[in-house]
Amino acid sequence: MYYRRKILLSLLQVFDNSLEKIQLQKLLFLFTKMQDKADYDFVPYKYGCFSFQANADLQTLTKYGLVDMTENEWKKRTQENFSATLKKRDQEILRVVKSLYGKKTTENLIEITYKKYPYYAIKSKIADKYLNEEDLNSIRKQIPANAEKCLYTIGYEGISLENYLNKLIKKDVKVLCDVRKNSLSMKFGFSKSQLKNACEGLGIQFFHLPEVGIESDQRQTLNSQSDYDLLFKKYNETVLPQTIDKQQFIISLIEQHHRVAITCFEADICQCHRSHLANAITKLPNFQYLMKHI
Repeated sequence: MYYRRKILLSLLQVFDNSLEKIQLQKLLFLFTKMQDKADYDFVPYKYGCFSFQANADLQTLTKYGLVDMTENEWKKRTQENFSATLKKRDQEILRVVKSLYGKKTTENLIEITYKKYPYYAIKSKIADKYLNEEDLNSIRKQIPANAEKCLYTIGYEGISLENYLNKLIKKDVKVLCDVRKNSLSMKFGFSKSQLKNACEGLGIQFFHLPEVGIESDQRQTLNSQSDYDLLFKKYNETVLPQTIDKQQFIISLIEQHHRVAITCFEADICQCHRSHLANAITKLPNFQYLMKHI
C-alpha cells in the first residue's frame, strides 16, 4: 500500500474512524503543513484547501474494502492499526493534530484554515459565511490578478496535479490548451477528462488541440538532444504550417481571456514541441503579446 494512503487511514483511525469529507480534507491539509515534505499537495477549491490525489486515494480505498463513503463522510472499516505503521515523525504530527483539532467542528476547521492560509480560500464559495471583512480582505489580497496578455507554456513532468494547478492559478491563467496528440496519461490527474474537470472546477477553461501534437510513435527513439532536434525539425516543416488555424485560435483565446497556457508532458522545454508551437504562434502577424515558459 502507498504510504500516503496509510496516512489517510491513520487520520480516520485517530478521529474515531469517521470524518466528514470537508473535515478530512482540512485535517489532512493541517497535517501536511507540519511535515518536512508533504505527502499530499493542495489547491484552493470550492470549500478551501483540497487534494485531488487524496480524494482519489480514498475512493480507491473504498474499492479495497478499507473505507466506506457516504454522502458526507468517510468511514474506516478495518480494525488494523495503521498509525503504528507511520514514521515516528508522522505519528507525532498525528498526535498534535488530534490534540489541537480533535474537538473542532467542520465550521471551526474551515475558519482556522481560511484565516491561517488565506491563499487556499481564494476560490471558496463559502468564505463570507465564516469570516469577517478583515479576514475576507486578507483572502482578496491573495487572489492573483494580471491584465497583461500572455501566452504561457507549461509541462507536468515531475510535479503533482495540485502543484501544476497552483502554477496556473498563480499566473492567473484563464485558459489551458492541451497540445498533446494523445491526452491519455499514466500520471494521476493528467488524462484529458481528469485535467479538464480539475481545471474547470477552478474556473480555468480547457481545450484539447490534438492537431498540433506529435504522434506518439515518433517519440519512441528519442535518446539524445539531437534526436529531439530532428523530430522538431520535421514538426516545424510539416505540422506547424498545416495548423495555422489552431494557432490563430490560441491567439483569439489570448485576445479574449488575456492569459492562456499551452501544455504538454516534458519539464525540459528543449525536449517538448510546445516551445516550437509557441514560437510559431509568436511569429504570426497578429501576435502582439508576451510569451513565457512556466
